[in-house]
Amino acid sequence: MKLISKTIKTALLSALSISTVAIAAAPPASTPSTEMEVKAALFGGVPGGRWKEGLLFEGIRPQPWLQSAANWFPGTEDVQPNEMRITFMGTSPMIRPGQMNTSIFVELGNGDNFVFDIGEGSVANYVAARVALNQINNIFLTHLHVDHFGALPYVYMFGGWAGRWHEPLRIHGPSGRKPEFGTKAMVEGMKQMLAWHRQAFSVFPVGQGHDVAVTEFDFRDNGGTVYEKNNVKVIHWQRSHAMDGASAYRLDWKINDTESLCFVWTGDGRPSELDKKYAKGCDVYVTELQQEVVEINSGVQGVPPFLARYTIDTHHTPGYAAGYVANQIKPRIFMTTHMTFDPWLNEESVAEVREHWKGPYHFGAPDGIVVNVTPDSIWVRDGILPDYPNSRAPQQDFSSGQLVVPVPQFKREDLQEPFIREQQVDPDKYYPSGYKPELLEDWPVKKDLVVPYENLPENLKQSMGGHWELKNKNQKALDEMNNK
Repeated sequence: MKLISKTIKTALLSALSISTVAIAAAPPASTPSTEMEVKAALFGGVPGGRWKEGLLFEGIRPQPWLQSAANWFPGTEDVQPNEMRITFMGTSPMIRPGQMNTSIFVELGNGDNFVFDIGEGSVANYVAARVALNQINNIFLTHLHVDHFGALPYVYMFGGWAGRWHEPLRIHGPSGRKPEFGTKAMVEGMKQMLAWHRQAFSVFPVGQGHDVAVTEFDFRDNGGTVYEKNNVKVIHWQRSHAMDGASAYRLDWKINDTESLCFVWTGDGRPSELDKKYAKGCDVYVTELQQEVVEINSGVQGVPPFLARYTIDTHHTPGYAAGYVANQIKPRIFMTTHMTFDPWLNEESVAEVREHWKGPYHFGAPDGIVVNVTPDSIWVRDGILPDYPNSRAPQQDFSSGQLVVPVPQFKREDLQEPFIREQQVDPDKYYPSGYKPELLEDWPVKKDLVVPYENLPENLKQSMGGHWELKNKNQKALDEMNNK
C-alpha cells in the first residue's frame, strides 16, 4: 500500500513539475522588434484583411460578426440589419437520413422570414436550427409534388399548437389548369385529412392557429407579384415540369434607398428562357440540378437508367444546363440543390456546371448549408445541426405590451364519451407515496389569458420574445441607416 502511494505521489510531483516548466517557459522581456521586422515576420505573404487569396472571387468572404468562418451553430448569431441568411433545410428529391426533402428558409434583417417549399422531413432541421414551429409561416410552394410540400400537415397542426395563435398559416402557391389541381384544392384536401387531428387539438389554446390563408396565383401570370410587404416583394413565373402549375420565385428586399438583396429559387423544371428573364442579376440564384450519369446513378440509387433519363428530360435541369442558365443570369453566387450529395458524384456536378459558369458556385446540399448575404459580401458554411435538439419556445409579438393565450374552443367532455374517461387509471395508484403533482385536467381559465408584458417571468420574456426583440433592434438600425 505504501509502495502504491509513493508511486502515485511521484507521478503527481512529476506532472506538477512538467506543468510548472510549461507555464514558466515564456521568454524573458527583451527589446521590442521594429515595426518593419514585425510586418516582415507576421504579415509577409498575407493579404492583410483583404480576403482575396488564391482563386477566391471578389466579395466571397466571411463577415466579421460570424462566430466561425467554417461552421454555423444554431442560436449563436443574430441576423444583422442589412443581412439575408439562407438555410437549406431539405436538399434532396429522394429522402434519406442526411438529406430531407426540399425546403429553403430565408431570414431577413428586418425580422421577416420566408419558407420556400416544405418537403417531408425538413421540419426536423428547422427544429435543429432553433426555428420555432410558429415561425414556419409564409410558405411559398413551387409546385405540388409531395417532396416539396409533404411536411405541411405537421407544420399546420403543430405550429398552431405551438404558439401560432394570432395569425393563420399563410400558404402561397400556383393554380392548376383545373381548380382541383391548384394550391387551394390541395389545402382543402389537407384540412379534410386532418379533421380528427384538428378537432382533437382544439382542447388546446389555438386561436387562429387552425386558420389557413391561401394565396393562389395564376400560374400563367409570369412576373406577377405574389407578396409585397415591408419593402419585400416576391414574384413568380412558370416552370416546365411535365404538368402546368409549377413555378419559380424571386424575392427582392429593399434595405434602403441604395441597397437591396435578392434571392431566387426556381423549384423543379426544365431550363427556361423565363429564368433568364426574371432571375437576371439576382444576388443568390438557386436552381435544381440532375447530373448526366444515369447509368452509374442507377447502380447506386436503384433507379433504372431509362427511368432516370426520361425523368430528367421531361422534368429537370441537367448540370450543363444549370451552368448555362447561371451564366446568362450572372448572380453574385450560383447554388444548386434538390440533388443527391455524394462524394463520388460531387466532382461530376462541378465539372458539368463549370462547362459554362465560371463564377462563384456552391452546393445547396447537404442539409444545413447556411449562406450569409450582405450587399458587399457572401459566405457559405456548414450548419452544425444537432441530432437530438429541443424545440425553441413559441415566438410571440409583444408590440401590444401583453401576452394573449386564447381559451381552448372545446373541453374534453365535448369531444369524448364519458365511458373512456371513466376507464382512466386513478392517479393515486401510480404516483409514489408522498408525491402527486397538481393535475391540470381542465383548462384553468374561462376566457383568453391576458398577461401584461412587464408581469411575465423573465425566462418567458427571453424565450418567447427573442425574435421580437431582435426585430425591433434591427428595425431601429435600419431606420438609422435610412435617415443618414
